Amino acid sequence: MSIKDAKILIVEDEIQLNRVMELMLQADGYYKIRCAFDGNEALNLIKADKPDLILLDVMIPELDGFSLCKIIKNDNIYKNTKVIMITAKKMEEDVLEGFRAGAIDYITKPFSNKILLARIKAHLESLNSVGGIKKYKDIIIDTDKMIVKVQDKEVELTNFEYKILDTFISNIGIVFSRSSLLSILRGDEGFNISERAVDVQIVNLRRKLGQRGQDIETIRGSGYKLRENA
Repeated sequence: MSIKDAKILIVEDEIQLNRVMELMLQADGYYKIRCAFDGNEALNLIKADKPDLILLDVMIPELDGFSLCKIIKNDNIYKNTKVIMITAKKMEEDVLEGFRAGAIDYITKPFSNKILLARIKAHLESLNSVGGIKKYKDIIIDTDKMIVKVQDKEVELTNFEYKILDTFISNIGIVFSRSSLLSILRGDEGFNISERAVDVQIVNLRRKLGQRGQDIETIRGSGYKLRENA
C-alpha cells in the first residue's frame, strides 16, 4: 500500500485549524481524509472507517483525546492504528500521559507543517511491515519471535534493548527523549529505572548492532533517534 492511500482522521475542535490540517495533507498527496470536531464524533468515525492514522487533539469536547486514545488502543481491532497527539499542553507529564494512553507520537502547538508531515510519513511507512517483520536497512526484527538479525546474523538483545530498537524502527526519524524511552521501558511493570540507565541501554545496543549502531543518533538536549533511510 502506498502511504498516500492511508486513511487519516483529523480530530480537532478548532474549525480553522482542522481545515488547515486537511488542506496540508491534501497538498502533500493524501486523499483519504476525514475530519471530526469532538471525541464522540471521532469515535463513531473510527468504528465506521478504521483509519490508519489519527491526528488527535487532547482538549476536545465530549470525550477528551487521552480518553479516546485509551478506548481505541484497548480494542484489539485498532492495534495497528497510529495515534499522533497534537496539543498545546507542553508539560512533560502531559507528553508521558499521551504515550501511556497509547499514542505513538506527541506534537505540541504551534507546529511546523514540514515536521508534522515528516512524522506522519515515518509512522505510515512503519505500517508496511509484513507478517510481524520490520526492516531498517540490513536490520530485521521478527516481532512474533522477538528475533533481531543484522546482515542475516542473529543478535542477542536484552528485553530492554529489544524494546528500544523496536520503538526506533517503528518510528524512523522521530526523536525520543530519555523520559519517553524510560516510560516505554517501565511499561506497567513498575521497574525502578533511572534516565542514566537509558543511556547505558543505548550504548550497549549500539555496540551489539555493530556498524549499524551508528544510525542511532544522539540529539543534544533532546534524546535519541534512528537516522532516516538515505
